Amino acid sequence: MSDRKPLDAFATLVMVALCLCWGFQQISVKLIAADITPVMQMGLRSAIAALVLGAFTLRREGPAAFADGSLGAGLLVGALFAAEFLCIALGLVLTSASHMVVFLYSAPIFAALGLHLVRPDERLRPLQWAGVLLAFGGIAVSFLAGGGSVTRAMLAGDALGLLAGLAWGLTTVAIRGSRLADAPAVRTLFYQVAFAGVALIAYAAARGQTAVHFTPTVVGHLAFQIVVITLISYVIWFWLLRTYLASRLSILSFLTPLFGVGFGVAVLHERLEPSFVAGALLVLGGIVLVSGSDLFRRRSAA
Repeated sequence: MSDRKPLDAFATLVMVALCLCWGFQQISVKLIAADITPVMQMGLRSAIAALVLGAFTLRREGPAAFADGSLGAGLLVGALFAAEFLCIALGLVLTSASHMVVFLYSAPIFAALGLHLVRPDERLRPLQWAGVLLAFGGIAVSFLAGGGSVTRAMLAGDALGLLAGLAWGLTTVAIRGSRLADAPAVRTLFYQVAFAGVALIAYAAARGQTAVHFTPTVVGHLAFQIVVITLISYVIWFWLLRTYLASRLSILSFLTPLFGVGFGVAVLHERLEPSFVAGALLVLGGIVLVSGSDLFRRRSAA
């Protein structure tokens, strides 16, 4: 939209705060994994968020909110959202939070490729294709150059992180190509967390992973994940997207994996392999080229 504004100091500070929160969420999951499994954490936080968002939607729009023909698309994005967080939950058991956050943020690459195939107005430009190749080169470096320090379990966890990024990217494609593109953001988020809450709790029950050992630390981290991440941060993010230029916001959002890696090293004392650092930098560089190509093109023209 033409009335969206360039970033000002307020929006920049808000984005940095959001990226700090998003970068910490995988660390939060890891910190309480001994008391509640990651998959149960994801399911519980999604279910509680769904109750809040569902009540808000019904109060604001009434039962007709879900009679606009968006249910089919809602179920699809819900399934993709559940698959994303199942991969994150399973992957965090096998690999480090630092690895997970970097591979998860491959999502913009998959979203760009998917939109290129289904939307003529989203065709990739040469600079974006260069970013795609750079990102996939970084993924290859991260996977293939680890040497003896990387175990088979860690590689499996990294692969699950990449699958989570794929599911996230396909979610973007599904939203942009359906009625949800014009639906209220709260309703779209409701579809995602409602499906994920049911699916992930059912998976945890089937695997015998529903036990929760409530401690003040567990309650605090769950509150952070439910209130700060799933409710507040996503609502603020959607507001920013409707107020400011998306290309500027996208560039700043890639502070998230940098913060995530930093938190993983500082809080969880995770060790970073040189090959992973090199590959992660290539991935992030490729994502910046893909997501920021319009910004770079406008500045070059100016």
